[in-house]
Amino acid sequence: MPDAPARPAAPLDESAYTLTIDAAADRYATAGFPRPTRRLQKYCARGDLECRKIETSFGERYLITSESVDRHIAYIRETADAAGRAPARPAAPGRPSEQEEKLIGKEGAAEPAQPRPDAPSSDLAIFEHPYVRRLEAEVDEFKSKYEKQVRRTEDILEDANRRLVEMAQAGQIAGSKTLAEYLLAAKNIPTTTVGEMEHPSG
Repeated sequence: MPDAPARPAAPLDESAYTLTIDAAADRYATAGFPRPTRRLQKYCARGDLECRKIETSFGERYLITSESVDRHIAYIRETADAAGRAPARPAAPGRPSEQEEKLIGKEGAAEPAQPRPDAPSSDLAIFEHPYVRRLEAEVDEFKSKYEKQVRRTEDILEDANRRLVEMAQAGQIAGSKTLAEYLLAAKNIPTTTVGEMEHPSG
């Protein structure tokens, strides 16, 4: 690419390095040859422009001599004229050229979103969607299982309470009567009947 002029023979003193990358970009745009800041950094890195790096609180940045920018612009203009091409229309400072904007637009354009195959149509109510109906059926199934488990647990607890009451009653009977009377009481046989059986009258 014929963007690079002959490299300067001798560097200038440090006071000549006055242009930042943004200021240099403004000069290129005003001259009708807008360049993005990345390309200007590339020019600096490969020596097309006289520059030096300085340390700032935001990191390293280039300072460029205005003479080298003017010389490079003149070289680009001569090359464009020799090729029979007119310079591009001056763009706003800091903005890329039309060709670069088109390229950026193509690269940055997002592909149209494809509809999901399982998405419901607009005329289908959300509650009539097969996925929602399946979830409702599963919820009903789990709810039924839960209610059955609750009823079963209640029956087990009720039976256990009944057995505890029976054991408590049996303990009270065993503590207050003799073994024979306890056994008879457990069989619901009145003790008076037993006495009559042991001592019949006459």
